[in-house]
Amino acid sequence: MTTSNFSPRSGLAAVLKIAAVYNLLWGAWQILAPSSFFHVMGMEPVNYLMIWQGLGMVIGLYGIAYYWASFNYIRHWPIVAIGLMGKVFGPIGFIYNIALGTAPYSFGYTLIPNDLIWWIPFTMMLLDAKKAGFPLR
Repeated sequence: MTTSNFSPRSGLAAVLKIAAVYNLLWGAWQILAPSSFFHVMGMEPVNYLMIWQGLGMVIGLYGIAYYWASFNYIRHWPIVAIGLMGKVFGPIGFIYNIALGTAPYSFGYTLIPNDLIWWIPFTMMLLDAKKAGFPLR
């Protein structure tokens, strides 16, 4: 489907591999020790830790998807796009909950490694996909 001879940047493929490992580790942490995150944040654990473990499973699945996409992020740009959307909507949800007074400010520290640091490389990958001829619509 590509319309040019554009080739992916190997550094960005490596970023996806790092994101894959990070998400697999984060997901495993939430599955194996679901209340520990809340203790680290100084929060009361949720009533149903299995829901938090389910979130850990989804985050781990993102890790698998990022690893798969790392072999050709141009072709697998929808995985990158979905990942970037989650990394944008997460902070929006945090700001919303801060405004409601339902989230502690300390929770915001998780936004840096989980969301914010990935905005630029994921956006670069999507721009590369667009340059390669894959429509972002």
